[in-house]
Amino acid sequence: MDFKKTILWAVFSLSALMLYNNWQTYQGKPSLFSSAPSKPVGSDQGATQNKSDLPAPASSGPANLASALPKENVNLEQGEKFVLENDVIRLEISSTGANVIDAKLLKELNADNKPVELFQYTPSHKYFARSGLIAIGNPDLPNHTSIFKLQQSGKDGSGRPFLVLASERNGVKLEKTFLLNPGSYVIDVGHRVTQSNSNPNPLVLYTEIVRDGTSEPKIGPFGGAFSASTFTGPAAYTENDKFKKVKFEDIEKSKAEVPKQIPAGQSGWVAMVQHYFASAWIPGDKVARDIYADKVDVNLYRIGMQIPLGTIDKGATVVEKARLFVGPQEEKMLEGIAPGLELLKDYGYLTILAKPIFWLLAKIQSYVGNWGWSIILLTILIKLAFFPLSAASYKSMARMKEVQPRLVAMKEQYKGDPQKLNQAMMEMYKKEKINPVGGCLPVVIQIPVFISLYWVLLSSVETRGAPWIGWIHDLSVPDPYYILPIVMAISMFVQTKLNPTPPDPIQAKVMLYMPIVFSIMFFFFPAGLVLYWVVNNMLSIAQQWQINKLFGKKAGALKAQHFL
Repeated sequence: MDFKKTILWAVFSLSALMLYNNWQTYQGKPSLFSSAPSKPVGSDQGATQNKSDLPAPASSGPANLASALPKENVNLEQGEKFVLENDVIRLEISSTGANVIDAKLLKELNADNKPVELFQYTPSHKYFARSGLIAIGNPDLPNHTSIFKLQQSGKDGSGRPFLVLASERNGVKLEKTFLLNPGSYVIDVGHRVTQSNSNPNPLVLYTEIVRDGTSEPKIGPFGGAFSASTFTGPAAYTENDKFKKVKFEDIEKSKAEVPKQIPAGQSGWVAMVQHYFASAWIPGDKVARDIYADKVDVNLYRIGMQIPLGTIDKGATVVEKARLFVGPQEEKMLEGIAPGLELLKDYGYLTILAKPIFWLLAKIQSYVGNWGWSIILLTILIKLAFFPLSAASYKSMARMKEVQPRLVAMKEQYKGDPQKLNQAMMEMYKKEKINPVGGCLPVVIQIPVFISLYWVLLSSVETRGAPWIGWIHDLSVPDPYYILPIVMAISMFVQTKLNPTPPDPIQAKVMLYMPIVFSIMFFFFPAGLVLYWVVNNMLSIAQQWQINKLFGKKAGALKAQHFL
C-alpha cells in the first residue's frame, strides 16, 4: 500500500507542478525548467550582429571569404514578384536575389479558413529560402542580394509551371530555374552558372533557409498557455550523423552543433522545422557539401549548404540541381522524397513505439476514412494487446477490495503501531496470495504507449483539421465545448469507485481528487488524445466491472459454504 501511495502522490505532485509551470510561462515569467525568460530568441537590442550576410565556405571551399563578401542587407520586398503555382502550393519569388519569399499551402487551411502561409517576408515574421554564388577574389557575384530578371516562364512540355530568372555580375551569369510538379510540395531548382571571362578562383554555390526565432503561436485557451510545445528551428540529416535538431538558443550562444559535411556519395539535407510543417534543401548530385548554421541578424537565423563548383573555364557552363521542399510533415509523402526526410516529423525519444502506432492508425484510417473512428478502433486493439496485463491488474484490485474490511479492522487493531500493522498486512497478503502492487505495475507498463500515442496525435499533420462527429471538427485541437474531458472525468470517477477504497484517509482523498486533476489537464489536450483516453476508460470500466462481479460471486459462494 505504501508503494501505491507513493505513486499516487508522485503523479499528483507532478500534475500540480506542470500546471504551475505553465501558468508561470503564461504570465510571462521564466519557466521552472529553463533559466531564460519566455521571449523570442535574440530579441535583446544589444545582441551582436553578423558583419556579413553571406556564408564563408568551410572545408570544401577556400579557407576564408569574409573579406570578399558584400555586407549590405537588402529588403526582399522591393522589386518585382513572380508567382509559381500548382494545385497544392503557391510561391512568390522576388526579383531581388530570386529568393522564395512566400509559400501558401493551398490545401492546408488555418483557423480563418485561409491557406497556411509557411514562407513569409513581413516586418513581423521572416521565413524564406535563398541561394547564390561566392568566391575569393571575385566578391561581386550573383547572390541573394542581386537583381534577377525574368528570362522565361510558362509551362513545359508536360504542363508543369516553371520560371527562369537570371543575373550577371563580373562575367559570371547565374540562371535559376524553378519547376513545380502537379500535386507536389517539392520545387526543382536548377542553378546554371556560366563563366564568360577568365577567373582562376573556384566558385561555391550556397543554398540556405532563413527564419526568425519566434515560435508558432500555441492553440488553446488562455493563448495556449497549457498546450504542449513542439520544436521550432533548424535541423540537418546526414547518413553518418543521422537527424539532428539545432536550437535557436544554441545558435545565439555559438554552441550549435550541426553535421559539418555531407560526404560524397551520401544523402543528406538541411531543414527548418515547426509544428506540422517544414522546409528543406535537398541537394542533387551526391558530391561533398558543407553544412552551416549561424545568426544573420537580431532574431534571424539560417541553416544552409555550400556546394563547391570548382574553377569554371571561360565560356563553360556548370549546372547544379537541388530540390526545395516546402509543405506539411506527412510521413508517407516525406519518405518518398528523400532518405531520412520523414524524421522531420519528430516523435522524440519514443519514436520506436510511436512510428508503428502511427502506421497502424494510418492503416485503419485508410479503411475507415475517419480519423476519429480510427482512434477508437486503435484504442480497442491496444486494449486487446494489453488485456492480460489489465486483467491481472483488475484481479489484484478486486482481491484488494475483497479484503478491504479486514484491512480497516487491522488498522483499528494496531492503531499507533505501524510496524505491527505492516507485518500483519504482509502476512495477510501472503496468505491470500495478493500482490499489493499488482494493480499498479500493469498501468506503469502502459504509460510509454500512452505517451507515444500523445506524440503521434500531437505531431501528425494528417489529423490536423480532421473531424470526428458532431461538435468535434478538428481532432488536433482541444474539444471546443470540453465534453470529452468531462466524460473522461466521469469515467475516472467511476473507475475510482470500482477500485478498493484506500484505508488511509489522505490517500482516499487523493484518489477522489485525481479525476478532477486529470480532467483539468485534459481540457487542453488535443481532442483525439482525449477521445483515446475516454474509450480506454470505458473499456477498462467494462473489464473491471466484469472481474469485480466474478470475484463477488466467488466470495458469496465461499461464505455460503462456510455457513453450511
